[in-house]
Amino acid sequence: MARASVFVVPSPPRDVETVAGADDGASVAATSREDFRVRCTSKRAVTEMLELCGRVVEKLGDALPEEIREPALRDVQWTFESAVQENVSINGQAWQEASDSFMDSDIKVLEDQFDEIIVDIATKRKQYPRKILECVIKTIKAKQEILKQYHPVVHPLDLKYDPDPVLACIN
Repeated sequence: MARASVFVVPSPPRDVETVAGADDGASVAATSREDFRVRCTSKRAVTEMLELCGRVVEKLGDALPEEIREPALRDVQWTFESAVQENVSINGQAWQEASDSFMDSDIKVLEDQFDEIIVDIATKRKQYPRKILECVIKTIKAKQEILKQYHPVVHPLDLKYDPDPVLACIN
């Protein structure tokens, strides 16, 4: 199955706006609210990446002693997933606010992949019959050449002519 890409865009540098004072005319520097979270476009793609990382964490947990492995892995997995969820924004929304459904970008990616597959299959439908036909013709010609070269060795036996076949069966 094709996997959707996760687009990571770094946050822009700190925006500084100059706001004019209402009564004194002085300029005051005000910083706009900035978002340092990693921007992604698909919650599903981030979830898939979390699953991949979870497998890596499980493999690392194999080095731990058996008695602490299960609780330690559970704790590390929960901490990692929580950290990712807190530090990722899906289309500008927090993890909890983002929907799990397909977004327009996901549908666009799937449609593009589907179109590529259709073109690939259509191309194969045109090319493969010709290739198969060539192979069949070569195979038939090779079989004919082999049959031409085949000359069975038959040693003639001395056959005797029996005038009465009924008497030959009785004897």
